[in-house]
Order: sequence, then C-alpha cells, then structure tokens
Amino acid sequence: MDSLSRMRGYVTLLLLLSGVWGASYLFIKVGVRDFEPTAFVELRLLFAAPVLLGFLFMRSGVRGAFRDLRDAAVPGLVLGTVNAAVPFALIAWGEKHVDSGVAAIANASVPLFNFVLVMRFAPEERVGRGRLAGLLIGIVGIGILAGVHPSGGWWAVAGTLAVVLASFAYAVGGIYGQKQTAHRTGPVLAAATIVAGALVTLPFALLQLPSHAPGWKPVASAAALGIAGTGIAQLLLFRLLRLYGSARTSLVTFLLPPIALFYGVVLLGEPLTAQAVGGMMLILLGVALGSGLVRLTRAAPVGETP
Repeated sequence: MDSLSRMRGYVTLLLLLSGVWGASYLFIKVGVRDFEPTAFVELRLLFAAPVLLGFLFMRSGVRGAFRDLRDAAVPGLVLGTVNAAVPFALIAWGEKHVDSGVAAIANASVPLFNFVLVMRFAPEERVGRGRLAGLLIGIVGIGILAGVHPSGGWWAVAGTLAVVLASFAYAVGGIYGQKQTAHRTGPVLAAATIVAGALVTLPFALLQLPSHAPGWKPVASAAALGIAGTGIAQLLLFRLLRLYGSARTSLVTFLLPPIALFYGVVLLGEPLTAQAVGGMMLILLGVALGSGLVRLTRAAPVGETP
C-alpha cells in the first residue's frame, strides 16, 4: 500500500469513527435522564455484545470464536475495564452534570495523555515536531471551543474532571490495545473487551437499576449507542489501532467536539458561533499535523534547493 492510499484509508476510518462517536454524547445525555450511569453502561454493552459476537461467529465459526475469546480472556479483561467499563461510566456520570458539548471537549484530552504515555511505554512510536505541534494547536482549539467555564458550580467541575479521567483511561487502553493487535485480531479484541466490560459493570449496574420504567427515548439511545457507537465503533477502533497506531488513532477525539456541536446545530437547533468555528478550524489543523496529512517543512537556506 503506497503512502497516499494509506493516508486515504486513515482519513476514511478516522472520519467514520468520529462521526459515530460524535453522536454518542447526545445519546448518553438522553440516556442518563432515566438511567443511573452504570445501569445505562450495562445496557449499552448488552446491545453491543451481539453485534461483535455475531461478526466474530460469521468470521471464525462458533467453535473458533470461543477458542479465540478464551485466548484473549486476560487482555479482554484489561481492555474491558480500562477501555470500556471505567471510561463509559465516568462519561455517563459526567454528563449528568455537564452538557454533551462540554463532555466532548473534555474527552478530547485523550491525545495529551497519549503523548505523555507513548514517550514512556511505546518509544517505537516516534513523536516528531509535527505531531507535537498538532497536539498543541489542537489543545488551543479545544480551549477556544470550550470558551467560558461550564455552568453548574462544583458539580459541573467534577463532571468535567470525570470525563478527563475517562480520557486518561482511554489513552492507557489505546496503547495497551495497540500492543495486543500484534498478537490477536481486532474483532477478537473488540468482542472480548465488550463482553468483559459487561461482566465488570454488572454488579454495579444491579445496584443502580431504575426504580421506574424508563422512557422509550433513553432505551432507544442505549440501543443506538450500543449497536453503532460501541459495537461497530469497536471494530473501526481496533482496525485503526492495528494499521496506524495509538497516537494517530487518539486524534479522533480532536474531531469529536466539532462533530458533537454539528449534531447539536442540526438536530437540536443550537447556534453555531464564530468562536465554535474558530475552535473547529484549529482542531482540524491539529489533526492534520498530528496525523501527518500536513507536514512542517524546514525553510531552506539561501542558495539551497528546497
């Protein structure tokens, strides 16, 4: 695969994943109206599991799928905890106290944590000046997009910090997941992650079952989030990790705030401000630099052919 085709494939997968995940914040916001965080996360995972297991059964057969899942039990448990149960619950809890746009902005801190962790645990992923510049520009864009501090007092601050903590968990899971793709296929890891995440979350979900019948919108949100935002998204995620690494994959979180705002404008009639447009432009530039789509070039000295 030549570099141009590889970049096109990366951009396509990145946009697909960001489009699906960008809508997730809206679904979570609707879902936690009638569900407590862990109960909603459990329902989300239960909707996602048949998608991933069905895909694995069609690909490897029932016997082969169970053999692969058994072999992936330990990494599945690790990823099910740090890449599913914990961050899903933190974001759901955070969105009980902040709006979906603030949650998307806070979740865009994943590349910052990834950058720090890669230097320590994945030195084979070279972090050049282009990626560093993209990271810094993206963070500035997120700051502009965030604007003033979220309303809601200390609970809003706690909700935002919960989403940031989820970002750290995602960064850890991304690096660990990338290393596991060298030994196991993405669909196996995705299915093992979600099944293990459901098992880890189940005891907590049983303690937070709703005391009344939930409305159809929260249930439909859980279904959409589970099938598309978790099941299909996990397959896209592990393909990105295997082909392009955790650092480039983590850049998807830079795209989530503008996409979440786009959904808000189109579906909820929210205003699109100049501040939001400026923030989105910087974020997209950060993604372009961080992914290598746009490269920093050194100015050639006088008399030197560039």
